[in-house]
Amino acid sequence: MKNFDIRQVNPVKVSRRNGINYVFNGQHTIETVAAVSGSRDTPVWCMIYDDMDYLEEADTFANQQRFVRQLTPYDIFKANIEAQNNEQLTIKELVESYNLKIGPTKGYCVICAISTLQFIYENYGFHVLDRTLKLCVGTWEGEASSLAAGILKGIAMMVVAYQDKLKDALFQSKLGCVSIKEITRTAKERNNGAMGYAEEIG
Repeated sequence: MKNFDIRQVNPVKVSRRNGINYVFNGQHTIETVAAVSGSRDTPVWCMIYDDMDYLEEADTFANQQRFVRQLTPYDIFKANIEAQNNEQLTIKELVESYNLKIGPTKGYCVICAISTLQFIYENYGFHVLDRTLKLCVGTWEGEASSLAAGILKGIAMMVVAYQDKLKDALFQSKLGCVSIKEITRTAKERNNGAMGYAEEIG
């Protein structure tokens, strides 16, 4: 909860029945605010609904979810760019330095694996992400499938594991002649997720 921001909390929805307040949407919000603040008396914004019965509460909770569009990682990334947040600005600048761009759908020189970019940056650091992109672009020249999450994570794992022992020229000459489709197929046979790609690429 270290990144918790009270300003990001949505209003808690409360039904007032017979003089008693029943939370029907936002219990997790209340628990989080209490845990972060250290007090169950910390106020939160609420929307109060009067004279609803239990069935109406359940129906309101269920059906309001139909009108809530889940934000995609791309939506959130764009919002962070607009907010001038350093992490996303740094990632965007790094990606664009390799003549790539971040987008919502897969394409030539387009990375849509935004969560993966952030995972590598947050867990391994700027330089690992930088070298991961360098190896990927140098080997497959922006081919759409080469910028998928599994490939990027697999390369990052190799960079972390081998560090300076991993030679860029050897990596590129060894894998540049192998199609991404073949690497993907074999990686899935080897292991689940990024580990399979790391084993196959290695």
